[in-house]
Amino acid sequence: MFTLIRLLILLILIPVVPVIAYKWINPPITAIQWDQRELRKEKGDWLSLKEIPDVFEKAVIAAEDQRFFEHNGFDFDAIEKAITHNKKGKTKRGASTISQQTAKNIFLWEGRSWFRKGLETYLTFWMEFLWDKARILEVYINVIEMGRGAFGISEAAHYYYKTTPQKLSYQQCINIASMLPCPRTCGINHRISIKRQQLIHRALNRYGIELKY
Repeated sequence: MFTLIRLLILLILIPVVPVIAYKWINPPITAIQWDQRELRKEKGDWLSLKEIPDVFEKAVIAAEDQRFFEHNGFDFDAIEKAITHNKKGKTKRGASTISQQTAKNIFLWEGRSWFRKGLETYLTFWMEFLWDKARILEVYINVIEMGRGAFGISEAAHYYYKTTPQKLSYQQCINIASMLPCPRTCGINHRISIKRQQLIHRALNRYGIELKY
């Protein structure tokens, strides 16, 4: 019985090991990047937050998770609104935070199973507990898919504008951030992307985004 308990504890804690490691080590490749390896043109450089334009960080937060600095990994208000919307509307609305998306992208695979969602929730909890917000945002910006086969801001800047992240203009930062929901199916001039660019621009002007780290 005691051996079984120790085995269960071990199985529960094993997934936490890479969370601890990635607090200091940059993920070399993710499962999602591996799945898209044939589309990937080149591997971009990993950038620290100091090397990433502030406006891009703010645009990402405005686009994906405006309460990023206020929640502990889960935005329950957004979840409640998404559930209400999905019951009434024909379109589906997600409520994943930047923290949840980071956990999914570096540790897990694509899919909508409850098992994967459960692992995502578990890993998000530990990631929020062990990392600070700056590390979560840095990893997110460096691994998230922003174009067909383009992962992270370095690859996205080259993919869309043949430049480096540091040389992106204000509008170009907003344009790339608008691609996060549909990097493989939308283009920067797609109607969905243009609508999101307008929303991001208004959010930055109306509310401002303070980088709290």
